[in-house]
Amino acid sequence: MFSIIAGLVFIAFTVFACLPKDVFGFGLEWGEYVVQSLKGTAPVLSLLVGIIAIMLGFTDIRDKREAKREEEEALMAEQNDKQKEEKSKKADK
Repeated sequence: MFSIIAGLVFIAFTVFACLPKDVFGFGLEWGEYVVQSLKGTAPVLSLLVGIIAIMLGFTDIRDKREAKREEEEALMAEQNDKQKEEKSKKADK
């Protein structure tokens, strides 16, 4: 509940800070500064998101390979168990 209230307070402050005084009669007129900071941080954020996406892609590929290998090992173990059962049945006869 606290996080919801805190989030609403931060959103309200952001709107208040960006509002121009000319239009609404109140506000801090920080809109231009916000736009400038977004222009400056957008390439950096884009780089970070790209790096994270590449890392997630490699991790996904590695996990798929590992899952495939484990599946193959499970099939091999199952086949070995069947062969052992068949041999033990033949030996019991």
